[in-house]
Amino acid sequence: MGRNILKSSVQNASFSIIFQILFRCITFVLNAFIIRTVGQEVLGIMNVRLLLLESTILFLSHEPLMKACLTDTKSHNWAQVINQIWLSVPMTAVLSLVLVYIWINILSPTGDNYVSQYRLGCYSIALSCIIEQMTQSVVLVAQSYCFVKLKVVLETIYIVSRTVIFVCTVVKHPNDAINAFSIAQLGSAVILCLSYYGFFFWYIRRLNLVKKGTTVKSSLFTDMNDFPFSSIMEFFPGIMENGERILNQDLCLLTISFAKQSIIKQILTEGERYVMTVSPVLTFSQQSMYDIVNNLGSLAARFIFRPIEESAYFYFTQMIKRDEPVDKQDQRYISESANVLSHLCNIVTCIGLTVVVFGQSYSHTLLYLYGGKKLVENTLPVTLLRFHSFAIVLLAINGVTEGYVFATMNNKQLDRYNYIMVIFSVSFLVISYVLTNALGPVGFILANCFNMLARIIHSLIYINKKYKGTVYKPLEGLIPSKKFLLTLAVSGVVTKISDSLISSIIVHILIGAVFFLASFSIWAIDNKSILKLGYNKYKRRMSTKTD
Repeated sequence: MGRNILKSSVQNASFSIIFQILFRCITFVLNAFIIRTVGQEVLGIMNVRLLLLESTILFLSHEPLMKACLTDTKSHNWAQVINQIWLSVPMTAVLSLVLVYIWINILSPTGDNYVSQYRLGCYSIALSCIIEQMTQSVVLVAQSYCFVKLKVVLETIYIVSRTVIFVCTVVKHPNDAINAFSIAQLGSAVILCLSYYGFFFWYIRRLNLVKKGTTVKSSLFTDMNDFPFSSIMEFFPGIMENGERILNQDLCLLTISFAKQSIIKQILTEGERYVMTVSPVLTFSQQSMYDIVNNLGSLAARFIFRPIEESAYFYFTQMIKRDEPVDKQDQRYISESANVLSHLCNIVTCIGLTVVVFGQSYSHTLLYLYGGKKLVENTLPVTLLRFHSFAIVLLAINGVTEGYVFATMNNKQLDRYNYIMVIFSVSFLVISYVLTNALGPVGFILANCFNMLARIIHSLIYINKKYKGTVYKPLEGLIPSKKFLLTLAVSGVVTKISDSLISSIIVHILIGAVFFLASFSIWAIDNKSILKLGYNKYKRRMSTKTD
């Protein structure tokens, strides 16, 4: 591909962070609106039960195919890849039939006044998932050819449209909130699908004119001579000319490996929701409260760590070959990727530790500012948020290290890891059930911590073996400097004293701000080479725009 992989990966992470901030801000405001308008029980049905159905369908049908098809896109036979990515549509339809039946007929019922709305919600989730999967061929091409801004713009339109449709419907019909949720899901899915196809219909027509020399060439069409599509119809299966097999055998095997892995990873990712759904130890109202605190506690993970993980995975898949030892690959790529991995490990570890330290002193303050006195009357939300801060540092490290592992393992290694993931999943479910019954919602967080710790240990062992015998030691990035750790320790002690003794929220926040800036300054001094590199790139980019 003509476009720079590292640059596009960094851009993708940056724009995704901005998008996640926008998305979470909308979600928090929307949750507060739902609680004040229709109550906590409805929020629990939508945010836990129905969104879990959507997550399960999409993750199992979309994740394996997309991960496999993103591997080494420079060497793709695009006719085969398009055929393969469209397999997600029938897969989604079959999964939807099975899961919707389970959600409606087997899982614990909702209140009588929500039965019909809940049923419609299940059907709308299934249909919206099928519509989204019909967009995946276009999404795959957009990501492979580094249309970073397009993804952010269209997904922002998707989130905003879903929110606007929902709010407008609920304001008019407050007793039909779940029906409003269903309409919003379907409407936004159609808008996203049409937007992607509409853009590429326009783009391909303009690109064809540029190639013919009948229109002026702009930056949007730079280095796109290798773009393989000449018609929007070629995004559909069986249209592009293909003298080989209908599907690529290697990608099929890789998809099967990722499919096994996705089942396990989905259980690990959404395990607490499955426990709440299958064997409800919490009411829908309690589930909604846990969900709010869980989302609030995962701000850093959703804003920063997940976009970094996704972009890092794409970057490492393009830089490192799965089936060759690192000492036999292009050492320029290996050196750059090892350096990137080390810096990523350092960044996410430092962010995670900062969240742990300040989370102990500012959980009560954050919850009070978000939900008022009612949210902090019970000590449970504050306790949950404090425990979340410990989970976040593990989530940060696991995201980067496991992303590297998945991006560089070959088929045999992925299959072997699937068996290990089965052990992790079974252990997680057992520990989660036991701890939840003993400790309540806190048990969910502790179970997640144990599982992430086990996965991190496995990833560290794999990465260490990968670079054994070479000069590269990327895992050293996991250890912050002593000055930074000392600054964090002092910050933790002072802010904890402030939390206990100072009654003024403003003064408490100001004290935290001072010590946060001190911690960041020490980190910046330790990593001035990274900041200098980023600043120089920014200056060059701005000077290029000015010229």
